[in-house]
Amino acid sequence: MANELDELTGPVNGQGRDVNVIEKQIPVKTGVGSVIFEVILWILGIIPGIVFLFMKIKAGNYLSQLQQKIQHDASQIDNYLEQRVVILQNCAKLLDKAIDLDKTTMTQIAAYRSGANPNDDGARNQMAQQLDSVGRSINLAFENYPDLKAHAEIADAMQQNSYLQKEITAARELYNDTVNVWNRDIFAWPTKMIVASKRGYTTRIPFTASAEIKQQARGVFF
Repeated sequence: MANELDELTGPVNGQGRDVNVIEKQIPVKTGVGSVIFEVILWILGIIPGIVFLFMKIKAGNYLSQLQQKIQHDASQIDNYLEQRVVILQNCAKLLDKAIDLDKTTMTQIAAYRSGANPNDDGARNQMAQQLDSVGRSINLAFENYPDLKAHAEIADAMQQNSYLQKEITAARELYNDTVNVWNRDIFAWPTKMIVASKRGYTTRIPFTASAEIKQQARGVFF
């Protein structure tokens, strides 16, 4: 039997293809077949029915624990975001003493600091993207004034900002991995999917890069 996907004969899209994360939560739903399956188990005897009942309890506990893991991973991102807000605020204050920094940058950072630890994934994602935008503004000001690089406090703050950017990226990757496990397991029929359906669970949306970041990634850096 030939390979269904043959990289040698194509078809190949020479123009390439951009992809995006779909911002949609898909609810878990089971049909009549799942109900019939459970009924048949009880008809076959009390033991199969009880065994499957315990399997559902175990699956429910597993999904509850996985949900807590997602919360833990999200809180890690919040911690790094909050630290980055503080660092960017320090950077802005130090730069403001040396140059006439855009006042809107200071206002934005103050607003982000008061809004740290957002309540949902969408707000968290949006806040991270906005901080990236503010960080670029500060980096641009830093690069436009080479003499500032000799300022030890500013250089240290910029280094900490760079470090936190990497930590946020790593934390997001960990979060996305856990979300991927969740989105896969809630559709694992029969046990987990039946439990997820009865509890009204839906898929979760992973972190995504903003359109601005994607556009910049296509640019020429050297």
